[in-house]
This record gives sequence, C-alpha cells and structure tokens, in this order.
Amino acid sequence: MDSERKIINVVGAAIVKDGTVLCAQRGTGKSLAGYWEFPGGKIEPHETPRQALHREIEEELLCDIEVADEVCTSEYAYDFGTVRLTTFICHLHNGSPRLTEHTAIRWLAPSAMPQLDWAPVDRAAVRLIAARSFATKQTNA
Repeated sequence: MDSERKIINVVGAAIVKDGTVLCAQRGTGKSLAGYWEFPGGKIEPHETPRQALHREIEEELLCDIEVADEVCTSEYAYDFGTVRLTTFICHLHNGSPRLTEHTAIRWLAPSAMPQLDWAPVDRAAVRLIAARSFATKQTNA
C-alpha cells in the first residue's frame, strides 16, 4: 500500500455577487465529473494560494476577481491522492464568468448551496458559507 499519499494543494473561489455565490459543476471527462465545486485549481510551486486563485479564475471563467477572506482549508483522500483545498471568498472585479471547463454554473443564495451534490473536499466550506449571508456590495469608487 502507498503510505505516502500524494498531496494536491488547490484553491477554490466562492465568488459572491448580489448576495449569491457562484457554484460550478465539473465537466464530463474530468475526475469527479458532475459534482459541484468552487472553481479554482492547483497551486503552482512559484505561487501563493491567492495568486493561484486569481490565475485559475482568469483561465477557467475568463473574468477577474478580488480575492478576499479565507474561509477554511479542508482535506479529502480520493483514490488519486489527497486534495488539500483552501477556499476564499471572492468578488467579481471585471467581466462575467463564462463556461470553459464546467458543465454549468449557478448563482445561489448561501442557504441553498447544500442542496447541490458537492465534491467531498468542498463540503466543509459549503457548510461554513451556507451559514452566512452576504450583503449587496455597493461601491462608489
């Protein structure tokens, strides 16, 4: 047996807009296809988690975000390795999310998020975010 499981460090973005949170469904042909997740991806060796998240969202959703507060870090042992996910609250800075890798995206009230079939590593962040409410962000700058 493999006693030294591969650790895969990833980041996820809980993008908040008008009091709702972006939920993304993994595309077919990918591991965990059909599960819902916070979009994001692997942290490259030269990146901080925040830098990785900014890059991943630009690549996956073709939009720009502001990375805000860290929600939590969770781990889950899948058959392909242990995923260590750090999830951040984020806000849209420029553009609108577009589907490139995901099958679907939905903007849901935090309390409605647990109704989706989430990837196991995302579930701790979903529980924490579902208990919150986000006011509509007004900016005058």
